Amino acid sequence: MIELQLSVADLANTRFALSPLWEVVASIRVLKAPGEHLLHRRWVGRAAQRLRGADLRQLFDLVPVPTASLPAFLAPPPATSTPDFGTELAAVRALDTGLIRDGLEALPPTPAVERFREDVPAGLERLATAIETYWEAALAPWWPRIRTLCESDLLYRSRVLAEGGARRLFADLDPRVSWDAGGTLRIENPLFDRTEPLGGRGLLLVPSVFGGERIFSVSAEPWQPTVRYSPRGLGLLWRAPDREAEAGLVGVVGPTRAALLTALSEPATTTELATRCRLSAGGVSQQLRLLLRAGLVTRHRIGRRVLYARTLAAESLLEAGE
Repeated sequence: MIELQLSVADLANTRFALSPLWEVVASIRVLKAPGEHLLHRRWVGRAAQRLRGADLRQLFDLVPVPTASLPAFLAPPPATSTPDFGTELAAVRALDTGLIRDGLEALPPTPAVERFREDVPAGLERLATAIETYWEAALAPWWPRIRTLCESDLLYRSRVLAEGGARRLFADLDPRVSWDAGGTLRIENPLFDRTEPLGGRGLLLVPSVFGGERIFSVSAEPWQPTVRYSPRGLGLLWRAPDREAEAGLVGVVGPTRAALLTALSEPATTTELATRCRLSAGGVSQQLRLLLRAGLVTRHRIGRRVLYARTLAAESLLEAGE
């Protein structure tokens, strides 16, 4: 059991944030043990395919499975509420080498970890490059969908906090989290048994799509104490929009572009979209250029393939059409 003791100052400094970098770390756990995360099986298959051939040994060795603990330097608690991936990766690159050495000490001594220990600055640059490669291939195409879900959760939690205070917020957060009138937040964790006052640093709450059946927390200095939990509506994350949603889009963007956006339930190439929608590749390319210009799709190059994915704006349109 982990007990975090919150003072009035801690409650006043409680905030919410998203963390694309944390989803990198958490999703690696999913890829390494897919049988324990059946909710994400569709994503696992596509991501593993796109990562084939990439040298990610050091990154994967830093995320052991089964997971007792993780080095905090892999995903430092974000300083702002909605950081982008580049901002978080820059923060990792700027970390003090002493913090990284401390984090490495808690990991099993694999060859990749030992190589990192021998030359931390060089290892940090290799790590940042690997994280960037992983992000572009495995998470960036799906980030608009993940972000939409997490932002919806943050809006809900903020409203609950405003209406019912800390008691109601933590009572609704997760069955493994509880709050008592004395100001103690209890997190069920069979691997740890500790009580820690937060000392006015406040608490950061971060929804995590890939966290699985686990609450992850950080409380050690110099990081802001952080609790990562599963957002509401997670079971709907990989659901494909139905025909009703597509029909609702037709009047806004037209039938062809509506069909293409609906078909992008998973990132796809022009050829794959042409097959799914029974259109010519040339026609699909033309429509994708228009959608790209309108900010409804993004484009990502992975090797020789160019993948298109829906943006946050497109996800919102599809939700409104349902």
